[in-house]
Amino acid sequence: MALRLKRRRELSTLRTEESRACWRVTVITVFCVLVILATLIVGLYFTIKMVNNKFFYCSGSLRFIPIEKACDGKADCVDGEDEIACVSKLRNNDTYPVRLMGDRLVLQVFTNEGGWRTVCADNWRTKHTRLTCQQLGYTASPRSTRVPVRSLLFNPQNAFATVSNDSTDSEIQSFLSVSDKCFSGSVVSVSCSDCGEVVGEDRIVGGVDTAIEHWPWQVSLQWNHQHICGGALLSTHWIISAAHCFTGRTRELSRWTVVLGQTQVAASRGVSVEMIIVHKDYSRLSNDYDIAMLKLTWPVTVGESILPVCLPPHQLSVKEMLVVTGWGLLKEKGELPSVLQKATVPLIDRSECSKPSVYGSVITPRMLCAGFLEGNMDACQGDSGGPLVYLSSRWQLMGVVSWGVGCAREGKPGVYTDVSQLLDWIYTVMERHP
Repeated sequence: MALRLKRRRELSTLRTEESRACWRVTVITVFCVLVILATLIVGLYFTIKMVNNKFFYCSGSLRFIPIEKACDGKADCVDGEDEIACVSKLRNNDTYPVRLMGDRLVLQVFTNEGGWRTVCADNWRTKHTRLTCQQLGYTASPRSTRVPVRSLLFNPQNAFATVSNDSTDSEIQSFLSVSDKCFSGSVVSVSCSDCGEVVGEDRIVGGVDTAIEHWPWQVSLQWNHQHICGGALLSTHWIISAAHCFTGRTRELSRWTVVLGQTQVAASRGVSVEMIIVHKDYSRLSNDYDIAMLKLTWPVTVGESILPVCLPPHQLSVKEMLVVTGWGLLKEKGELPSVLQKATVPLIDRSECSKPSVYGSVITPRMLCAGFLEGNMDACQGDSGGPLVYLSSRWQLMGVVSWGVGCAREGKPGVYTDVSQLLDWIYTVMERHP
C-alpha cells in the first residue's frame, strides 16, 4: 500500500514537472514569436521610412522612382503624377492696388488716374469693408472705423478716393472716384481678421521656455512627421514661412504637414498641405526673396492656442523690441529644446547691418536684421521660417527667420525676410488662390 502511494506521488510529481516544463516552453515560444514580430514591425517601419525618403511611388504604373526625380519638371511616372503635387513658384512685379497704412490701418487704393489715394469715409458702407477684406485675402471679421484726417501721422496731400459709384465688380476700386477733398473730414480704417490678440505675456539661442498660448500663430512644418522649419498662421487657410525650407528633396507636397497649437514639437498629427508657393525670385546664393506661402487642405479652427498673426501695414514705425519664437537649436551645434522658445531682440538699423564688419552689401531691401551685435541671443537651425513679431495695437509679423552666420555670434545678428517689403506678393498669392 505504501509502495503504491509512493509511486503515485512520484507520477504526480513527474507530471507536475512536465507541466511546468511545457509551460516554460510555451512562454519562451510566445516570447520569441513576439520578439520576432516586434523586430519585423520595427524593420518594416524603418524600411518604409527609408523607401519614402529615397523613392516616389507611381501608383498608376506601380513602380518606384528616385525621390530626386519627383518635382524636377519632367514627368517620370506614366501619368505624370510625380509632377502634380509639387511646390510652385510665383513672381509678382505689380503693385497690389489695396494697402493699409501706419498704426491706424488707414485704407489706400491705387488708381490709374492719381496713384495712391487715401479712402475718404464719405458714403462708405459695410459692403465696401467686406469687399476690401476679400480683396486682401480675408473673409473673417471685416471691420472699419472712421479716423479724422487731422489725427493722421502722414499727410494725405489732398489725394483722396471717395465712394461715388455703384458696381457689381469684386474690386473696391470700381466703387471709387478720385477727389481732392474729403468732405466728412474722416478717412477709412480697416481691420480684416481676428489676429494678433493674445492673453498672457506682453530653437532660440539665449531664449526662455514659453507656451503656444502666448504665440498661437507659431506652427511647426514637418516633413515625414519630423520638424524642419517654423512658420506663422496668417489666416484659417494660409501659413507663411521661408522659401529655403522647400529646396532639394522637400518639394513634394504629400510629405508635408503643419502642426498647430502645440508647445512641444514632438511629431504629432498635423494638417495636410494643398499648395506651397515660393517666390520665383528666391535665390539660394543670396537668400533674397526668402519667402513662401502654404495653403492648408482645410481651414483650421481658431482658439486659445491657434490664432493668426497680423500682417504689418505699410510705414509702421517700430520703436520697441521684437520677439522671435521657435524650436531650433539652443546653441550652435547644440541640442533641440523640448518646448517652444522665445527671445526678445532689438531691430538693427539697415545702415548698421550693412557695414563691412557685419554683413556688408549682401543685405538686400527684402531683408532686415534683429538681435544683439555682441551675440548671446539669436535664432538658430530649426527656427527657419518662424515669426519675428512686434506688438503695436496687435502682434504683427515683421520678419521671417531667414539666415545668419552661425548662431548668436558676435557681430553676426539674425537676418530676416522683411515682410513689409513683400506685402504685394503675399496679397497676390491669397487673392489668386482663395
